[in-house]
Amino acid sequence: MASRVERSELAVPASNWDMVQKAVRSEADVVFLDLEDSVAPNEKVPSRQVVIRAVRDLDWGTKPRLYRMNALDTPFFYRDVIEIAEEVGDRLDLIMLPKVSRPEDVYVVDTLLTQIEANKGFARRIGLEVQIETAEGLINCDLIAKASPRIETIIYGPGDYTASVRIPAVSIGSMDAWDAAYGSHRFHYVMHRILVAGRAAGLRVLDGPFADFRDLDGYRRSCLMARSLGFDGKWCIHPSQVAVANEVFSPTEQEIAWARKVVDAYEVANREGRGAVAVDNKMIDAASIRMAQTTLDQATVAGLLEG
Repeated sequence: MASRVERSELAVPASNWDMVQKAVRSEADVVFLDLEDSVAPNEKVPSRQVVIRAVRDLDWGTKPRLYRMNALDTPFFYRDVIEIAEEVGDRLDLIMLPKVSRPEDVYVVDTLLTQIEANKGFARRIGLEVQIETAEGLINCDLIAKASPRIETIIYGPGDYTASVRIPAVSIGSMDAWDAAYGSHRFHYVMHRILVAGRAAGLRVLDGPFADFRDLDGYRRSCLMARSLGFDGKWCIHPSQVAVANEVFSPTEQEIAWARKVVDAYEVANREGRGAVAVDNKMIDAASIRMAQTTLDQATVAGLLEG
């Protein structure tokens, strides 16, 4: 899996060339060109040419070139893969698979890509991001996460998941009166379940969208909750959300300072033959070191520390 930061993943409809250009120039870590939910049915086929043009002609900088295909239960998916991958697969980094319910879904796309890459002589393998958005997908998320070495990221899709399990809600990704009636966060289980499946497979794990893009305070709370669970980043459906995601999913100065202090103290303890040491009245051992090193690694990938 490529080493990169993925704090913010900005969605943009592939049907709108002006929006595509602006998104690629944005401060988002990742941008995906959407052929699925944000594109009307009669625009899906012509929008493939927009994806091809963007992958071929735009300067993406350090951003991976990524688009989201339509789901396997639609008449669009196989041409979404074939037309785009055959044309610009040598420059394409990732394809996002929506509504993945079984590992066999991944196998189908993997096989198509393998054939395309072999036929076209592409030397570089196209990666995959997979979305868990259904009850069946959640049950199978362990198998899905390990279904192909192409998979780099697993993503929680709250909107379709909510519909799949018939949870009452008024807005995608935000807490509402139903959460108050339940007494706590209703999606904790599904998010942690996907997180564990992703981490066990060595993947990045992202939270899905927050629909009320005008409510940046609510979006920040949603980001903080996802980060507190261990997620790497979150979708942005509007450019205004990008800065919030980049901030929340980056280690703070205090976290970095603490991690450095822990690593330095432990190295001194090891040189002196001690297996554990106290830092600011907290016992530090090997587990603490792993936590601190994770923070430093995240800060380095985010450009907050020199490698």
